[in-house]
Amino acid sequence: MLTRRNLINATLGTVALSTLMPRLSFAQDVTKEEIYFDKDAPVLGNPKGDVTLVEFFDYQCPYCKKSHPTVKKLVEQDGNIRLVLKDWPVFGGASIFAAQAVLGAAQIGQYEKAMEALMRTSGKLTEEVVEKALTGAGLKMQDIVAAVNKHSGKISGLLDRNYSQALALNFVGTPSFVIGSHLYPGVLDEKGLKEAIATARG
Repeated sequence: MLTRRNLINATLGTVALSTLMPRLSFAQDVTKEEIYFDKDAPVLGNPKGDVTLVEFFDYQCPYCKKSHPTVKKLVEQDGNIRLVLKDWPVFGGASIFAAQAVLGAAQIGQYEKAMEALMRTSGKLTEEVVEKALTGAGLKMQDIVAAVNKHSGKISGLLDRNYSQALALNFVGTPSFVIGSHLYPGVLDEKGLKEAIATARG
């Protein structure tokens, strides 16, 4: 039985294995379809939008948190952007724990609430900080743990695919974006995001 304390163990193995595989194999294997339409990846915005914006992020990445309101605002104002969120927990155990917890919340229909709660945190995360943020948003940790238990293979598989794709795209940190057919490693401000969306549409 998976508890809050050992929640992280479910995906550590698969994520660790990814680091041993060569980038070239990922580059040869990954496709645009896999990046854009992973059946397990959370999708926000307009699911039928004419542009897909993919973001690789980490809940401990200060740049991800700083740029998140801008991404959210643009997606809401535009109305025709499909936002695919790819957890890429590169900052260690607490990041993996946070990613698992939010993806567990997704299984009970609470992804956006959980994701927004962790995006509002500041500083380094711990398991206690993650739990406090989620319960503060009205979520029950026991429900999230139960969901992670039930869908552990699905969640670990998604995290491993995200990791593989990020390496295949030669991303070196978070945030990193795929918009249309273009790669954007690093933070994009509002102007940069709008230009990238316009390029994708053009």
